Amino acid sequence: MNNELPKIKIDERTGIEYHLDGDYYIPNLTIPKQEKITLNKYGRMRLKYLKEHKKADYTIMLMDGILNTHLKELQETADTRVQQIISELKAKSDLTEDMKNTDMLYWVGIMNSIKAQAEEIVFSELIYV
Repeated sequence: MNNELPKIKIDERTGIEYHLDGDYYIPNLTIPKQEKITLNKYGRMRLKYLKEHKKADYTIMLMDGILNTHLKELQETADTRVQQIISELKAKSDLTEDMKNTDMLYWVGIMNSIKAQAEEIVFSELIYV
């Protein structure tokens, strides 16, 4: 009589494949391949926020293989949204292109302020949610 256990076994309920290691079955767990992306400022900030404050969401996205896709979409949305908000705030301000030539420091100061406001809005809308 042959009492040898099968080398590979698949759990019908979960679909997880196991391999025999000594007397124990060990699950063959792998993380799906993810596309390679280059993170910009907003992608890195979102990743850091997920790791530090949304650990469960981070782990689920990582294990499901959707983390990089999420970060890529978020950083593209954030870039677009920042540019849109900057355009809106510039239109509402008294800033003109002539000021760039006549009063450069004032123009730079106002533009830095507008960019900071736009980024704060995007942080609260997209990054830290």
